[in-house]
Amino acid sequence: MPFPEILGYWWVLIPLGGMAAGGFRALAASRERVHQRKIELYKLQHPEVAGLDVSAYKPAAVELAAPSDGYSAADVANIKTEHDAVNRRWLSYELDVAKLIDFPMMSDVREPLTVAFLRAKRDADALRPLDGAEISAKSRWDDYRNAVNAYVVAFEVAEKEAHRIKDSGYSEAERQRLGTARKLVKIAENEGASPAERQTAYKRARKELDGLIVLPDVTVAALEQKVARMIDGSK
Repeated sequence: MPFPEILGYWWVLIPLGGMAAGGFRALAASRERVHQRKIELYKLQHPEVAGLDVSAYKPAAVELAAPSDGYSAADVANIKTEHDAVNRRWLSYELDVAKLIDFPMMSDVREPLTVAFLRAKRDADALRPLDGAEISAKSRWDDYRNAVNAYVVAFEVAEKEAHRIKDSGYSEAERQRLGTARKLVKIAENEGASPAERQTAYKRARKELDGLIVLPDVTVAALEQKVARMIDGSK
């Protein structure tokens, strides 16, 4: 049908456009409900995250399917690989100030979901064997496997929530300060900026973030080292 003739049916296109928009809104709402259900399920499995009384509560261990004959060195290696993968995902935040500014909940220990994944990380790291031979009993294998699985779940729940809320928990003035800090960090990491510009931008960024985001020590150290290398390399 020629385009001019299609225009004659404009009254049909309007309701179709409304239906499409409604479909997109329904899809977004459905995804939001799924995400919220995951958060609620995680809180039910870990009531301490929801601020519930856990004195008489012992959560059931998150079990993974295990081979009928126990476990093998390959099984241990696979779980260690999964453990490493989650640690790398966390380091992508911990070593990147700009990313923590974009998703501040990932370093906010006032947030229950953040505390939950940091505790799960601590537990998994503590149980991590140096090699497969270190795990000499199935109970030891089960403990490590379940700890890594709990860490994976806790991190994914926290990360999705951090990406959902972003900086919405801050006031307009605070979001402006975060935006300024984000720009200053880019200048501090910009190889094209002069040493003086990088140093000034770094100091100003730290000042803008003061009271808004508590940067982990390793995050600060990584940024300082990066800025210092750039300054030394430009001399």
